[in-house]
Amino acid sequence: MNDRPAADGADDRPAADGRGVGEFVTAWATALHRAHYVPISAEQRHRIVTGLADRVVTAVLAGPGGPGEGRRIGADLVAAGFGSPEALGGTIAVLTSRLLGDLGVAADPTRTARLNDLLAELATGFTSAAHDHSLRAQDTVRLAALAARTQAEEALRVSEVRFRRFATHDQLTGLPNLTLLTEQLGRLSTAEAPTDRVGVCCLDVDDFAAVNDVLGYQVGDLLLREIAARLGALADGRFDLVARLDSDRFAILVRDTTCAGDVVKIADRALAVLAAPFRVNGTEVPLTVSAGVAEGTVADGGATRLMRAGEIALHWAKADGKATLRLFDQDRSNADAERYRLSAAMPAALRRGEFTAAYQPVTALRSGRLAGVEALARWRHPQLGLLSAARFIELAERTGLVVALGSQLLEQACRQASRWQRIQPGLYVSVNVSVRQLHRTGLAGEVAQILDRTGLPPHLLHLEVTEQAVIDLTGVVTQTLAALMQLGVRIVIDDFGVGYANLANLRSLPLYGLKLDASLTRPSAQPARWPGARRPGTDDDFLGTVVSLGHRLGLVVTAEGIETTQQAHRLTAAGCDNGQGWHFGRPVPPDEITAGIVAQQHREAVPPGPELPVIPVQRR
Repeated sequence: MNDRPAADGADDRPAADGRGVGEFVTAWATALHRAHYVPISAEQRHRIVTGLADRVVTAVLAGPGGPGEGRRIGADLVAAGFGSPEALGGTIAVLTSRLLGDLGVAADPTRTARLNDLLAELATGFTSAAHDHSLRAQDTVRLAALAARTQAEEALRVSEVRFRRFATHDQLTGLPNLTLLTEQLGRLSTAEAPTDRVGVCCLDVDDFAAVNDVLGYQVGDLLLREIAARLGALADGRFDLVARLDSDRFAILVRDTTCAGDVVKIADRALAVLAAPFRVNGTEVPLTVSAGVAEGTVADGGATRLMRAGEIALHWAKADGKATLRLFDQDRSNADAERYRLSAAMPAALRRGEFTAAYQPVTALRSGRLAGVEALARWRHPQLGLLSAARFIELAERTGLVVALGSQLLEQACRQASRWQRIQPGLYVSVNVSVRQLHRTGLAGEVAQILDRTGLPPHLLHLEVTEQAVIDLTGVVTQTLAALMQLGVRIVIDDFGVGYANLANLRSLPLYGLKLDASLTRPSAQPARWPGARRPGTDDDFLGTVVSLGHRLGLVVTAEGIETTQQAHRLTAAGCDNGQGWHFGRPVPPDEITAGIVAQQHREAVPPGPELPVIPVQRR
């Protein structure tokens, strides 16, 4: 009895030949390869399956290798990487269909029972190992995901910090930029303990574009860095920040101010420190800086208004000559806004015909008769009413619209003067001509066409030009004046005595007359008495000299700004030919001039009284 088990085992083992085991291993390895991909070579897969097959054969033919051998084979199959349900199904199919046949042994009940028991344990071990592997894989994935998330969050945080720095700081100088300055202003007004008053100083380097053009952008960048360093060195406890707004513009934010003077002091310090010459690559580069200052409360959107006010004040500093400081003034800002609105409305107003002419009498001083009129531009504004030329002519000059406006008013004046010839022949009309108009090559041709259309004789059109307009008698201006003279139009220097007239030019210009500025026709506050003079100079002496100069040049002299009878007698005594001013009449519509002419003609039959005649024009 003791020898039987050994005899049974010995009888089973020789029955399986090596060639059969090899075929079975190949079939099993092929089934696994088709069921589940594992990144190993065919040789490695064959070696793994060979080891497993040897344990299976031993368990089926020689008896169980020990408790739980089938479970261990299933677990090892999973450990080898073949942990999918398809791999298990393929293994069971191969073992069931081919194991005994490939081994060449009979499928007796004992072997079949062993094989079935082995397959059941293998399935149980495989399932358990696969479940454990899945849990470990999930943990690995979870931990990897957590690690990846932590790493991504850290990278994002670093990226956000870098992006925040990029978005809120200037890359060239490292200073805060406009974005951060605006945010800081907003925080000052919304903080738990909000800052009551804040000051803003805006700075701009004058003519910095010339530095880039002449010395190059690299030198310009070095200068900007040095400017930023100097401004940053000024910072103290009251500074909130120094920022670079853009290009060559900087700003200083000052908190807890008590008045505008607090910011002005800091702006003065900034201008002083930037006034010192800069040296770049051994070259001294002097710069000047303009500054605009605004100060006020930051509540209810005041921060945004303050920033805008500082930039407006900076614009004033640039317009007022640069290298200076301007403090924001609401009245000036309102006036600028009004001028802008008028400037923007002018083109449409010109198309709608809202511009017209008012006419001011020019009186012959000795006879008291109406000699001519001056046409003065007026704007019948639909909301603001009748506007004088002082409100809009400068804007028209600046925008270039004065050319079209001047042409329109010139034709109106010539057409009206042509009508007046029917009731007072010889009445002339004076029209102001701007510098822009004089510099147009086609002005003389345009005037000729207007005279042809209106029928006004050329000598009854007086074109008034300022001294500044004829300071340089070269090029287009000289040609235009000569062409106008050939037409027969008369040229008059307007506002003589306050401009830049060259007396030699007066002799060579094709002039007809001079209009003395009102400042010459009024007595000075204190007559000049210079030590060593031959005799004290008086206003009358000076006035007589100017009038005499005009007459010696063959010019008709007209005095402006006559407001009283006394002034009229004084200018008559000085030899002035004509007078103009409120004493004789203010600028009025053409029908009132017509009424004055008619009234004068009715009075001419009556002998004149001792007083100087005055044209009876309605005063406004």
